[in-house]
Amino acid sequence: MHEMSIVMGIIKIAEAEAKKAGVDQFKAIDLEIGTLSGIEFEALDFAWEVATDNTVLKNAEKRIHKIQAEAICGDCEHHFMINHIHDSCPKCGSFLKNITKGKELRVKSLDTY
Repeated sequence: MHEMSIVMGIIKIAEAEAKKAGVDQFKAIDLEIGTLSGIEFEALDFAWEVATDNTVLKNAEKRIHKIQAEAICGDCEHHFMINHIHDSCPKCGSFLKNITKGKELRVKSLDTY
């Protein structure tokens, strides 16, 4: 389960920011996660509950903002949304594409009390 290591990385970021801000806890955290990031959301929730105990994120509300994956066709340059890495261009059927959105995994903000 790589979600545990992801949560540990998020905690590390939050702890560094807590130190800078001089706070002991955060009220909320906003995460941006792309639909092609490879994150299993149920596994993330489980790892979150286990890993955030006794950290600056223990009582923080976790708000996840899912980013829909998008691509540009490498053949016809059509912009389109994708649900799977292997989706083809709906305009020309090509599988050659450049994914422009949807692989994100970032801490967008941390709210203090």
